Amino acid sequence: MQYMLALPNGEQIPYHLERRARRTIGMKITANGLVVHAPLRIRQSELETLLLSKARWISTKLQARQSASIPEFQWHDGATLHLLGQPLTLRIIQATRNSSPELAGRELRIATTDPHDHGLIAHKVIQWFKKEARLDFIRRLPILAARLGEPTPSLFLSNARTRWGSCNSRREVRLNWRLIQADPSLVNYVIAHELAHLREMNHSAKFWAVVASIYPEYRQAERDLKACSQQLYLIG
Repeated sequence: MQYMLALPNGEQIPYHLERRARRTIGMKITANGLVVHAPLRIRQSELETLLLSKARWISTKLQARQSASIPEFQWHDGATLHLLGQPLTLRIIQATRNSSPELAGRELRIATTDPHDHGLIAHKVIQWFKKEARLDFIRRLPILAARLGEPTPSLFLSNARTRWGSCNSRREVRLNWRLIQADPSLVNYVIAHELAHLREMNHSAKFWAVVASIYPEYRQAERDLKACSQQLYLIG
């Protein structure tokens, strides 16, 4: 059964719980995320207290597994990036001073004094993506919240390596800035998913019914997001 572990910082970690005839709690990180094996009689509240005490270990292991499966992006002239599902060609231009990236048609152009300083280029391009992400998400959030009849929650950008978004009891929605690379349908799905947690802080049938009320096409979007997630994590 799927559950959500709410961390003190507002982030949430999904986990699959399997109850067995055992005395101790076991945890493992798989390709699908965190799996918890627990005794049959342990209370859910007691279990989650124990999991929270291991939150740092869980986060570290999840991030390590995610990072190990992602190849390093090559920051060179002509590299392909994506903005809302559309390809962008990175153009690195030799110049007398460094400047922020600028969008020109289907090219993202960045002027730099050293075209081989890939660290600086990566930093500036990622900052550009984060700015675009905030502008886009701020526009989408109230539109989708209105479908639920909810006031627009607070928005924060996330740099998480293992999840696309989270929502906490303080009505704070965190969205991974890397989503700005994805097709708009996937961005809408993740926002709908997190907004649904304003009503249901779980992944029950009621929760998915709320998601469907905001974004009926969520099933296909969920599959598409899973299929392209590794590509979205290439940068940053």
